[in-house]
This record gives sequence, C-alpha cells and structure tokens, in this order.
Amino acid sequence: MMPLMNKPIYIRGGRVVDPLAGRNETADLFVQDGLIAPLPPSPPPGAEIFEAHGCVVAPGFIDLHVHLREPGGEEAETIESGSRAAARGGFTQVVAMPNTRPPTDTAERVSFVKQRGDAAGMARVIPSGCITAGREGRDLTPVAALVAAGARALTDDGSTVMSDTLMQQAMRLAWEFGVVVMDHAQDRNSEAKGVMHEGDFSRRWQLPGIPAEAEVSVIRRDIDLARRTGCALHIQHVSTAAGCDLIREARALGLRVSGEATPHHLALCDADVDPANACLKMNPPLRSPADREALLHAISDGTLTALATDHAPHTAASKARGFLDAPFGVVGLETAVGVTYTQLVKSGLMSLSDWVERWTLGPARILGLNEPTLKPGTIADVVVLDLKTEWVVRSDAFLSRSRNTPFEGAVLTGRAVRTLLGGKTVWLQGRE
Repeated sequence: MMPLMNKPIYIRGGRVVDPLAGRNETADLFVQDGLIAPLPPSPPPGAEIFEAHGCVVAPGFIDLHVHLREPGGEEAETIESGSRAAARGGFTQVVAMPNTRPPTDTAERVSFVKQRGDAAGMARVIPSGCITAGREGRDLTPVAALVAAGARALTDDGSTVMSDTLMQQAMRLAWEFGVVVMDHAQDRNSEAKGVMHEGDFSRRWQLPGIPAEAEVSVIRRDIDLARRTGCALHIQHVSTAAGCDLIREARALGLRVSGEATPHHLALCDADVDPANACLKMNPPLRSPADREALLHAISDGTLTALATDHAPHTAASKARGFLDAPFGVVGLETAVGVTYTQLVKSGLMSLSDWVERWTLGPARILGLNEPTLKPGTIADVVVLDLKTEWVVRSDAFLSRSRNTPFEGAVLTGRAVRTLLGGKTVWLQGRE
C-alpha cells in the first residue's frame, strides 16, 4: 500500500506500552504533523479516529539485522519490497546488511542504500557497511567515509573476519568513529561444509554439521578484542548456550558487548529439521533443544538485549536445490511479532513491556539511535498490535518477494494492524 495522507490521527482506547517512559496503561494517543502531540480533551474536528481497544500501542519496532538484497539480488528482494514487508511487520526502522552484490563497502554504495530506502518511504532504512573490502577478510574498508555516508554499523555479515589483527584494527576504527561492530561469529573453517547443527540429528540425516564451538570460539575472540579496544561489539544471531554465557560474563564486567536472538532460533531446534525442507536451513543453524532453552532465558533475562529477524530472502528456485545445496536463510519480517510474542510473552516467559523493549530500546541503544518513545514532541513512529487474535502463516500473502519461511502453516498470536512512519500510515490491515 502507498502511505496514507498525513492527517491527524486520534488512536483511542489502546494499551500504551512505552518502556522508556515506563508506561503500560490504557490511554489515547494523538498524532499530528508527524509528531506525537499532547492529548487534546477530545478528538479534534477533521482528525481520523482509530479505535485501538484491545490492541497494544507501542513505539515502532526496530530490526537491526535485515537483508534487502539490493543491489544484485533483486529477484529475491528489493529495498522497496523489503521495506513494505517491514511496515507490515510493525517495523519502522531496519538495518540493511552489506552482503549485497556488489557489497556495501564504499561511501557511494552506503549512500545508494540510504537513498533507495528514503525513496521507498515505508521504513527508515539504515545502512551498515562492510568491515573489509568485498567482505574478503583482507583489507579494511574506508571506515571514515562509510560512517560519513550514513553507515551506523560495520559488519561482514555472512562472513567472519578471521584475522585477529585485522579485526582489532577494525574495532579501533569503529571506536574512533563511534559505530558498533556487528559480527556473524562463526569460524569459517569449522562451518565450511556444514549445513545444520552438528549433533544427533545431523548424524541421523547424514548431513555435514556445524559444531557449536564454531560460534563460541569467535565470540570468545571478539570479546577479548572488544576488551582491548573499548569498541562496542554486537554478536549477531546468537545460537548457542555457551555463546550466551560468554556475553553474560562480558556484560557483567562492564564491557560494551551485546547480542541478539532471532525468532527462528527461539522457536525451533535441530529436532525440527526436515532434510526435505530447505526453509529450515539457516546459518547459524538451528541448534540443540538445550541451546534453544538457553536463548529463551538469555533474551528474557536481558543478557541478549535485542530481538532481530535476520530476514534473509531467497527465491523458490534457489531453495529448491535441496538441503545440501540451497542457500542459508529464512524470511522473518512478517512473522517476527507473532513468533516472538507467542514464544516469549504468551508463554509467560517475559513481560509485555520487556518484549517491546527488546524490539525498541534494545536495538536503538546498540546502534546509538534516538531512543524510541511515545512522549509528546517525538517523531510519530508507532505500531498498533493485535496481540489477542490467532492467525495462520500463509507465505503466499507476504509482501516480501520471497516465501522461504520455516513457519508456513504455523498458528501464531500477534501481528501489526497499523504502522505509522513519521505520522504517515505505511501499513493498515485490510488496506493492503
């Protein structure tokens, strides 16, 4: 859908959840001129009244790990189509990963991503920049130029920088220019031929495995380098219990270390892998039930301060190559609210406010963004969530160009029914 006219909107009767303001109460919200406005005594003439009774009203969600595939992979996703999927999912800000073709390793390419996101106008697309030229792990990118062009993070996502010396140099530059280093922490030698978690099920299916230590060893290395440099370090898509423990210990020491959990790692484990379904193939892989349990507790107790989708679209043809040869990755923008609310809040594992915080304040603080809030005078990035109604995942209804979800046919609770970006409606259920 095209953004609707930017008219005043009076959101009535919703449960306002604003972790920064400490609000969790039934209240009205008024949006005018792109901002959260002081609440008038009654809806003013000409304002749209949106009945939000039974819904949650929260700051727009932030996804700090999204693959938009443009340039080079437009058959699977474009910045515009990915932004539309984000809006439908309740996200008003997304961080675009740089593993495009060509990679986002120059200021010009960072500017391209930002400009395309601005033109789409469906979500705030925040570019990240590569750590190394071509993501080849040999030469550092021009970090100063990438940051000046708008990159808010550095990552070779999909590839780990294996040289300790080079990674330390990158962290020193990231510290100097005030950006976070985000790492796909997985030893490239250990993961080389693996397609799923190394364990009982990989042996049952006779599929090459990726050991948990492939992640743990790199997290351990990264934390040591962060300690030496003072750099802000973020571990992407944490998948192991031992990885959670290392991050917990680092944070207890006061290091600037954070981590994220993805919906698929929270909901699934290696026992769910079906070798006939490559939509269950992702990197890092679905780990053991014990690892999944550790992730659930790490996100609920604040060891991992952010949720993130790792939205990784692929064409049906590429995923049809079979489990051994299909690319890694699953889409997640349009199912993230349902999966994580169902797993974390509906299950009783964490509070509604904490869950909203993991999608808002958590990622904002990692990236150094303005902290999302619904206080008067702030930009009206708002999501209205129906967290009571069950719905069935049907990928043929996705706004993403790709359908590679591991949750096809799943019954979830929770989805965005309206998303406002700077006061403009970019998603309204029933007005697709």
